[in-house]
Amino acid sequence: MSKPNLPTQLLDVASIHEGQKRIAAYVHRTPLIRSSTLSDELGAEIHLKLECLQKTGSFKPRGAFNKLLTMSDAQRSAGVVGVSGGNHAQGVAYAARALGVHATICMPASTPKNYLDATRGYGAEIVLADDIRAAFAACVELENQGMSVIHPFDDHAVAAGQGTVALEILEALPQLSRIYISIGGGGLIAGMATALKAANPEIRVIGVETEGADAMARSIAAQDLIELPAITSIARTLGAPKVSEMTYQHVRQRVDELVVVSDQETIEAMTFLLERTKTLVEPAAACCLAAARRQQPTIDKDETVALLMCGGNVSAADLAKWA
Repeated sequence: MSKPNLPTQLLDVASIHEGQKRIAAYVHRTPLIRSSTLSDELGAEIHLKLECLQKTGSFKPRGAFNKLLTMSDAQRSAGVVGVSGGNHAQGVAYAARALGVHATICMPASTPKNYLDATRGYGAEIVLADDIRAAFAACVELENQGMSVIHPFDDHAVAAGQGTVALEILEALPQLSRIYISIGGGGLIAGMATALKAANPEIRVIGVETEGADAMARSIAAQDLIELPAITSIARTLGAPKVSEMTYQHVRQRVDELVVVSDQETIEAMTFLLERTKTLVEPAAACCLAAARRQQPTIDKDETVALLMCGGNVSAADLAKWA
């Protein structure tokens, strides 16, 4: 896919505030709840931002709407194309249908049936490819035929749309001192970190990945973009094999720390959230609780902490398998 303009330019917070106004009529303002159980366990004020209750079950429509609404009429008329084996597919499909735009999503053949069914249900045309790399190649071909690309993370408008989650958290928790945000390709944390650090540079922004889906942590450690040979984690929606220069630079400059947790820690956190808070989340969200638990000794009792529950798209079959 073609690179967005100025790929290493960092986002400015004004673009996120503009995005919030632009997409307000199309997305939910999701709940932010205090968990007394987790506050007692971790010894601080713990709040859950429930983006798992967003339209399509994840934060992805925010970026998709912001991108579509900043496109020209001609670009929208050409139709849009995206690549995803997860939540981005549904986000683009939903936003495109809401705005009357034809959407095609290139997806790897390994995509779970519930994701395929949901994406078709939102009206998108699906092109199946052998794997994620072949899906990206199919997307390039459709772009060359004139369609407009909505990249899952390597796009300033998409990242700015995702960053609107942080504005909602800040409005409700101006005293926020620490936040855990999961990383797939990095668009979400790029946008959110921009908004958070603009509001208060002292907020500790912690990125979270799972073992086997840790392209960003490996890239930061190597000081270069590292491509994973395969995604081996259960956190499929963190399954970007390689982050972009744009998201890498945002993490390098605006994120304080990265934590990589195991699938087992993630499953334990997911089970706890379902049983004790009655919140169904996917591994890409539960890993944030796993990271906070791992770091509990470093969390001061007077801190106000947010855990981003970025999505809740998990099948009953997977839940049964992991339990």
